[in-house]
Amino acid sequence: MASLVSTQSYDFRQALTPNRIRGLWRMMTGYRLAYLAATVSLGISATAKTATFLLLRYFVDQVLGNKVFLVPDSLSNTLAVVGLGFLGLATVEGTFSFFSGRMAAYTAESITRRLRNFLFDHIQRLEFTYHDKTPTGELIERCTSDVDALRRFFSEQAIGVGRILLLFSINFAALLHLNVPLALLSIIVVPVIILTSIWFFKRVTKAYEAYQEQEATLSTTLQENLTGVRVVKAFARQAYERDKFEKDNWEKFIRGRKLLRMHSLFWPVSDIACGAQMLGGFFAAGTMAINGSITVGTYLAYVGLVVWLIWPMRNLGRLIVQTSTGMVSYKRVMEITRQPREALTEAKHAASAPAQGELVFEEVGFAYQENEPILQGVNFRCQAGQVVALLGSTGSGKTSLVNLLPRFYEYTSGKITLDGVELRDYSREYLRSQIGIVEQEPFLFSRTIRDNINYGVGRDVSQAEVEEAAQAAAIHDVIASFPDGYDTLVGEKGVTLSGGQKQRVTIARTLLKNPRILILDDSTSSVDTETEAFIREALECLMETRTTFIIAHRIQSVMSADLILVLDKGHVVQMGTHAELLAQEGMYRQIYDLQTRIEDEVEKEVSSAVK
Repeated sequence: MASLVSTQSYDFRQALTPNRIRGLWRMMTGYRLAYLAATVSLGISATAKTATFLLLRYFVDQVLGNKVFLVPDSLSNTLAVVGLGFLGLATVEGTFSFFSGRMAAYTAESITRRLRNFLFDHIQRLEFTYHDKTPTGELIERCTSDVDALRRFFSEQAIGVGRILLLFSINFAALLHLNVPLALLSIIVVPVIILTSIWFFKRVTKAYEAYQEQEATLSTTLQENLTGVRVVKAFARQAYERDKFEKDNWEKFIRGRKLLRMHSLFWPVSDIACGAQMLGGFFAAGTMAINGSITVGTYLAYVGLVVWLIWPMRNLGRLIVQTSTGMVSYKRVMEITRQPREALTEAKHAASAPAQGELVFEEVGFAYQENEPILQGVNFRCQAGQVVALLGSTGSGKTSLVNLLPRFYEYTSGKITLDGVELRDYSREYLRSQIGIVEQEPFLFSRTIRDNINYGVGRDVSQAEVEEAAQAAAIHDVIASFPDGYDTLVGEKGVTLSGGQKQRVTIARTLLKNPRILILDDSTSSVDTETEAFIREALECLMETRTTFIIAHRIQSVMSADLILVLDKGHVVQMGTHAELLAQEGMYRQIYDLQTRIEDEVEKEVSSAVK
């Protein structure tokens, strides 16, 4: 069991090396013996095939020609023995060929299963900056198409090269045994095939890499279209999306045609060379048999052996060209593997108790890219249990600021402390266990509502706890109205629920986690005013002992906060309570006056419409 676990949990970062052959060899860790068994079985199968032609030579020359019987004075018994010999050799060849294919397939499927598991886990652990710049379709392409190319490399191409080399070695040795001049004459074309294959290999590698890159682009286009299908339909942009897809698809066609043209050009060249080689060999051997230099049995054995010498070499050229796909896919997969993971457990400060929630920002700055600051000189203190509201226009840095707390991103200057300890000294795992987040765009998994609410708790949760969290988020009555209640399956991204319902389920999920620090990233933007009031009332009770950050665009959502930060272009331009900010000239009062005026006008219009 221990060895099984070790083979399934291989760290593919150990396979990182500039030498791709060495890297592929490292990927086989744990399955090399199985692959060796497949190779040895191939050798036995190839030996049985060669022995068949040698037995044919013996039968023609000795039994039929010289009347040398294996069973004295009995031709029929000798024929029976020779027949059993052919049958036995065919059985050995078939059995070990099957065993070789089975072991090669087992190795390939096991390696790729392990690789897929590793990539799935590895991608989840990569830094947010990597996901920000890498298209989802590109990652999907590398985890599917490129992994499958590696599967074909191990199951077909690598073992195929081994099979051909074994066939060549064994059959060439047999030809040397039959007749040295004939054997040497039969391999004149081999250097030509190898050199031609290497020439094609270099060009096919580049062409296939370009093809895979375009396929990834096409996958990204398709993924984005399916993800945003509602937006496409809402703006009637089907024709535009079709044209965009056709453009990417045409480019893939062009690159694929170039790749196939190279493959198709290789076959005629290799066929002509191999055909000429065999024709020359047959002619030379036939001439020698007529002149009596070799026996008829030797000629028949030579004809069989040279076919299994030349045509496998032709296929070797094909496999050498095709292995370029495995080499390219190895490179593309390793580009993901070499990306650094987030250090989830590393910490200078080992926190043994839940966080209190006191946060201090001192001259904090942050930038996604160098020389493009998002936050600059942010200073404020938040006592444990206080509610801090962030207000500002889109792009002012509100979400970026709260993303620093769970260390989704690292601040680039200044200092943040939690309970007197620098934030960087805590492990990410600890911080994220203490922080609950309700995102601006709610996301639900394709599971039951109960599973979505339970997600992230990390312990067994009773139905009463689930319902309590749902009631606090003002979603319990809605869930209870469904025929299956909390067992209702939620479609992809929660499409069976309204926007407000999805948002409230994510709020329930966060509340059930019972975090010490709560982040609400404009979490009431998708609910109506009445529902928002219910949620705010429930949250006010739950936030009594929690440090809470609220991102909002409406003044009404932040009026009761202990501290309000007004951000503009990455700077905190105002700070204080609602009353303090309202008494000041500045952005906060401007927003308040504007929203109040709009609400008054709407109220007047509604009143006049009712009358």
